[in-house]
Amino acid sequence: MKQQEQRVINADLLAKLKILAKEEFASRAHLQDADFSFPKENFQSLFRQGFIAPTVSVEFGGAGLGNNHGNIRTLWAMTTEIAKADMSTARCWEGHNNALMLLDNLGTYTQKERWFEGVVEHGEIWTVWSGEPVLKTPGQKQKFGTTVTITPDGYLINGSKVFCSGAPGASWAILLVNTNGPGGARYANGSPESVIMLGCDLSDGSVSVDDTWWKPIGMRGSVSYHVKFNNTLIPFENQIGEPGQFLSDEWQTRWIPQYAATFLGGAEAAYEYTLSHIETQQRKNDPYVQHRIAKMAINIQSARQWLDHVARLWDEDDIESAKSIGNMVRYQVEQLTTQTIEHAVHTCGARSLIQPSPLERILRDVTMYTRHDDDDQLLATIGKSLLGQQHDRSFFNSK
Repeated sequence: MKQQEQRVINADLLAKLKILAKEEFASRAHLQDADFSFPKENFQSLFRQGFIAPTVSVEFGGAGLGNNHGNIRTLWAMTTEIAKADMSTARCWEGHNNALMLLDNLGTYTQKERWFEGVVEHGEIWTVWSGEPVLKTPGQKQKFGTTVTITPDGYLINGSKVFCSGAPGASWAILLVNTNGPGGARYANGSPESVIMLGCDLSDGSVSVDDTWWKPIGMRGSVSYHVKFNNTLIPFENQIGEPGQFLSDEWQTRWIPQYAATFLGGAEAAYEYTLSHIETQQRKNDPYVQHRIAKMAINIQSARQWLDHVARLWDEDDIESAKSIGNMVRYQVEQLTTQTIEHAVHTCGARSLIQPSPLERILRDVTMYTRHDDDDQLLATIGKSLLGQQHDRSFFNSK
């Protein structure tokens, strides 16, 4: 297994990032969690160390990592290392990578020259925002969603989005908006062509953030705010790709395994904390501890193998299988991670759930982030695909 991973993972790149995450990101994680603050210093470090453009083509100064470059496993391994230190930073890193991947694959040459210079030379941070849940939750007073008006000068955006990760720290956002009305991409109605991607300059005065909305149990440093758009004009030249291309090309399926890579980082951090706990308390001879340590290690190894498998499918250009297996990876690694956290909590006891214990934060972060998707719907989607029934393998919506 080790030789196989070395074949598909850039060991030098990963080793350098591992040091950065362990020495810097881990020490800041509890502060960002306590303050609900964006991991600004972490991204400054990523920029200084040359990690700010992993999914940008080498031609434009990036590392050239991606699903279509035969090296996606390196990106996921990097995500796992960051998540071991801080899952919130990993979430913002995911969004940044995904945005750059869209630009690298679907942007015009002019767009790439303009926008990648800002990333590579100045450390600008990108993100992707779609969240426009159309149904209210108990206590919710206002609806979320955006409307798009076409004007002679471009697209006029009004309304709001939620779950806007990295909102106070990002320079640019790719907005997934629906020309038919609120819904973004996940809750879009009508034809796929109604969903367009627009590069939005977040320094525009018509864009504002509401941080009072973001008071979650975990993933606090991902600062996934409520963002409002008040007659925000986005010029036509900032449209990315063709209308509907995000849905028709199923871009979401290319990103799904990276969520699993973040979950795995949480599991590995919990495992390392547990090993340290056992060593300190001299409990290696406890048979119940031995059982749980064995299960944790097996879960982590299994998760790595799932990620290796789907990465190999991308490397071999077996795209249809990679997309379908990616959903299985997303589901299975969530189960393996939550089981691993449970074993850690049982082994380390109640004191491990009192701040400033890292395990307390890891438990909250995993609890929050695994709800990014409904694993019941995800599992049903996998079942539908196996039975040849109609299904949505990007967003797992009921059909």
